[in-house]
Amino acid sequence: MKGAPERILDRCSTIYINGEEKVMDEEMKEAFNNAYLELGGLGERVIGFCDFILPADKFPPGYPFDADEQNFPLSGLRFLGLISMIDPPRAAVPDAVAKCRSAGIKVIMVTGDHPITAKAIAKAVGIISEGNETVDDIAQRLNIPVEEVNPRDAKAAVVHGSELRDMATDYLDNILKHHTEIVFARTSPQQKLIIVEGCQRQGAIVAVTGDGVNDSPALKKADIGVAMGIAGSDVSKQAADMILLDDNFASIVTGVEEGRLIFDNLKKSIAYTLTSNIPEITPFLLFILADVPLPLGTVTILCIDLGTDLVPAISLAYEKPESDIMKRRPRDPLVDKLVNERLISIAYGQIGMIQGAAGFFSYFVIMSENGFLPGKLLGVRKEWDSKAINDLTDSYNQEWVKFSHYS
Repeated sequence: MKGAPERILDRCSTIYINGEEKVMDEEMKEAFNNAYLELGGLGERVIGFCDFILPADKFPPGYPFDADEQNFPLSGLRFLGLISMIDPPRAAVPDAVAKCRSAGIKVIMVTGDHPITAKAIAKAVGIISEGNETVDDIAQRLNIPVEEVNPRDAKAAVVHGSELRDMATDYLDNILKHHTEIVFARTSPQQKLIIVEGCQRQGAIVAVTGDGVNDSPALKKADIGVAMGIAGSDVSKQAADMILLDDNFASIVTGVEEGRLIFDNLKKSIAYTLTSNIPEITPFLLFILADVPLPLGTVTILCIDLGTDLVPAISLAYEKPESDIMKRRPRDPLVDKLVNERLISIAYGQIGMIQGAAGFFSYFVIMSENGFLPGKLLGVRKEWDSKAINDLTDSYNQEWVKFSHYS
């Protein structure tokens, strides 16, 4: 049998050393714990092994072993030893975690490894920052019992799956709220769902990665379920919203950056397109309300829309990201929408008004240079557009003839 070393050891009463089977005593258990903590502290995954010599009369060849009914011995086993292996994180992961932190994204590690191993890996990739301590670290530094340490004094937290199983909802919410760096160790896939629900109770947008069949409930519950494209099962891929083709955490961060870039560029394109509405509609309003000659004709407006709106708006969609795109806090989807009050006020109330004022300034300057001062233009629309009136008098009493007839 193989599995988590501490669980394997609990089922063993003897140990196999140098070809001899000896009774497990406290000294051997202490040596086991020391070796286990040393290997786990190096970030290595440790697996324990044990066996049991089955009597042939009770377990003949072809005996139907059933793990559900457990029709075979699960206690009094013989401990064989430990094997450690290292699965180093990818080189890009620490930088990706740092980008997440600067972007306001809280990275929570959920693993089936032992807490010691999980904490070592979390420190290696930056999920637990250098200098940040857990409750156990503070207790060890001050040489006091863990119970005497105030949990809020620790910025980092490592939660064992057995604690999570019996943990009250309020206590879990307190951990998620007051600790910036969290690691859940020795957790089952089913406990991922509990963690996701806890994060969502904090009002967070939750993204979850998973590759197994048992991860499907958490992937479905999360706002964004991310399945592994290489190691992931078909069930997890169907339950997920997104599939990570290279199984690389850094690709998720790249996706976040691309998503923010697309959102920013869409807002830029929309804002640019909306700004032309005010300078296009105000000439018609002034034409109707103040009876001035129409400054912009329909053909002119069509040329503006086709020539100066579409091409620049499309080019804005290919803008490069701003330098601080991954240093901003995540946007609130309830407030910072694609078209919000701020964008409308800037497009219509500020830039649109400035463009409109500049257009009217040019209009009145050109008309003044041709003899029609602004005061003269007010109320002259009917005479200006009337086909029955051929002669108009400007501000300097000069007559302007619309049409000349020669015989």
